[in-house]
This record gives sequence, C-alpha cells and structure tokens, in this order.
Amino acid sequence: MAEYPRIRRVGLSGLLVQFGEEMSEPANRAAIALRAAVEAQDWPEVRETSTSLVSTFISADLVAAAPEALTEKLHALLATQDWYSAPLPAGRTLWEIPTLYGIDEAPQLEEAAEAAGVSAKTAIAELSAARVRVLTIGFAPGQPYTGELPPHWNIPRQQALTRSVPAGALVVAIRQLIIFTNASPTGWRHVGQTAFRTFRPDSDAPIALSPGDEMCFPSVSAAEYTRIKAADTSGNGGAQRSVLA
Repeated sequence: MAEYPRIRRVGLSGLLVQFGEEMSEPANRAAIALRAAVEAQDWPEVRETSTSLVSTFISADLVAAAPEALTEKLHALLATQDWYSAPLPAGRTLWEIPTLYGIDEAPQLEEAAEAAGVSAKTAIAELSAARVRVLTIGFAPGQPYTGELPPHWNIPRQQALTRSVPAGALVVAIRQLIIFTNASPTGWRHVGQTAFRTFRPDSDAPIALSPGDEMCFPSVSAAEYTRIKAADTSGNGGAQRSVLA
C-alpha cells in the first residue's frame, strides 16, 4: 500500500482520496474513518463527503477554493495516523434483521451454498451468524453493500441476470451481502428475504443505513416472517437496533 493513500482531483467538483485499488477491510476502514475526520474538521470549503468501497470523496467548489490548499489540508490530516487501522467512528448502528432463508421467497440459497462449498443448512447457519459492516451505499437509494464474509463465500456473480428480485431481498456474491432497495434484476444470488426497507422516502431519515453500520441476519421461520411482514409498517422489518460505542 506504499502508493496509497492517493489524492486525486475530480474535475472542479472535489477531491478523491483513494486507499487501494480493490476492496479490503483496511482500505474500507480507512475511507470511513477519514470521512468522519474530515466532517469533524468543518472546513468551510467542503460541501459534503461520501465514501465508496475504498475511497473518500470530498465535495468542494474548486473554482472558489484553491484545490492546492485543500490538498495540503488533506495531506496534513492523512499524516496524523495510520488510517488502515484507524478506529471506526462512534455512534454507528448495529441492525439485527430477521431473515427468511431459502424456500420460494429466496430460491437461490442451495445454488449459492453449493458455490461456497457448503450445505444449505450450513449456509443458513453461517449467514445467520455473520456480522458484516456496511461498506458503502450505492446503486439505488440507501442500498448497502456489506461484508466481508469468510473467503469461501467469494462466489462469482451469475453469468445471466435474474430478471427481478423483490425489495428486501438478501443477495450474495464476492464475499458481500446486499439488501435490495427496490425490485430489480441482479446477477447476485437471492438467498434470503427480509421485510427491511433501506429507503424510506416519507421518513425524517429516508436513508436507514450509513457506511460503518453493522448488520446481522438471523434466520426466522416462514410463519414468523409472515407475521413480521404483516405487523410492521415502519420499514424496520422487525429489526432490532442498538448503538455501537
């Protein structure tokens, strides 16, 4: 990682700090931690910040504010610590989201389990016990990419698209899990179904999740899932949430 972190200019819209070429836990940790640190600086020229899997984007008007000055500030901030082992921001949320695995609602569980080299029963046990981090938000409003799962879950995407999975679908590929915001085609395998809504346009907080939040997906029965779906109108889908110190 000697050539990283790397600061790049993004036209006149801001600066991008890259911590690696591909997804890794340390690079993602660094991106999330740097974003929190930049927000805490409250630099007047910064309009907003965001993260991808391994980068932090600092939005600023580079016509009104000299990019060289902002770059110097970032270099100085980057020199203050090892961002790859930086603590994650406090106040993140842990979400425990009831999930129905397999049967008709999530028909690709066995296929995904076979690709991972485990039985369907073991797959449910492993995915239910996994505690993953929201790595980034993207593709659709509020939609999280979470990970990383153990290495044997580094299964490829499908060669052909599934025509559509429903909102709340839990899908898996490349050691990551996604909950879909809307019904959508996908090349990821549909292994679980939740009643959790990642985007709630009528809420005061329409985006339910933030990068750095943690999630787990405990298994529930078909009857319990049906009960949750019928009873919950908040979008939480029966989820339990707690604040991480």
